[in-house]
Amino acid sequence: MGWLAAGEGYEVALVEGRVTARSTGGRTEGRQLKTLPKAVREHPETDRLRRFAEWLDRHAASCVAQADAWMVSSLPVPTGLLARVWPDEAWQAALRDLVVVGADEDEAGLLRDVTADGELRLVDLDGETVRISPATVTFPHPVLLPDLDDLREFAAELGVVQGVEQIHRATWLRPAEFGENSTEVKDFAGGRYPSRFGLAARASALGYRVSGGYATSRVRDGGRTVEAHVWIGEPYYDGDSETGGLSWHDQDGRVIALPEVGAVAWSEGMRMAAALYAGRTVEEGKGA
Repeated sequence: MGWLAAGEGYEVALVEGRVTARSTGGRTEGRQLKTLPKAVREHPETDRLRRFAEWLDRHAASCVAQADAWMVSSLPVPTGLLARVWPDEAWQAALRDLVVVGADEDEAGLLRDVTADGELRLVDLDGETVRISPATVTFPHPVLLPDLDDLREFAAELGVVQGVEQIHRATWLRPAEFGENSTEVKDFAGGRYPSRFGLAARASALGYRVSGGYATSRVRDGGRTVEAHVWIGEPYYDGDSETGGLSWHDQDGRVIALPEVGAVAWSEGMRMAAALYAGRTVEEGKGA
């Protein structure tokens, strides 16, 4: 974006997401100013730029949220759609270097480019550039990636930083055996907070939905919608609160037995429970 006139003697522009001014005359002509003069701060062009910057931030966040939803649920994404959004810098930041899998499981690699006609250019584990043009691709959840450790090592060598947490996303593998009729996990129960409000606020800040007495995380796993629930206390309760057990429910609200919980739903539910437990009050000192 170019520089826009903002009153006599000044121009404004968005520089790294922030409204910046520069002088258009005198000894300081063309020099960027460290702060905005009062006349510039109150100029309509400055206000329009601020609102545009706020929109750009919201747009970037929505791109990340959509890409994250595709990844968490391993949904098929049309390559034609990727070709349409790729020219947008916000979409590129969200999608670049995500692990992509084509029609064949061997067609996998880090996404580096998408052409206008829908050809995807990937870098595979051998460091080779691979070109694929399937009708749809997936951005698999990391718990489904068989070469996750190799991918993490390879990404570290390349200095890859993903806009959506995929390769380095915390994952939990479902145990092979469970107790009879088990429906709840209590690994992260008992995380105490000074207030129920604080626990609910942490859940919301982490992107989880708070409904009634639960923090919830919904994903599609194996073709069905599954929602993980962690008890966080009765709504409107003023006293201290603590994390409760973790359970999974189908789209009709029925509790799912632990052996029937899919790998992705298990990992995402445990991730939520662990994140809530991590924010607990930790006592220090003797006797803690």
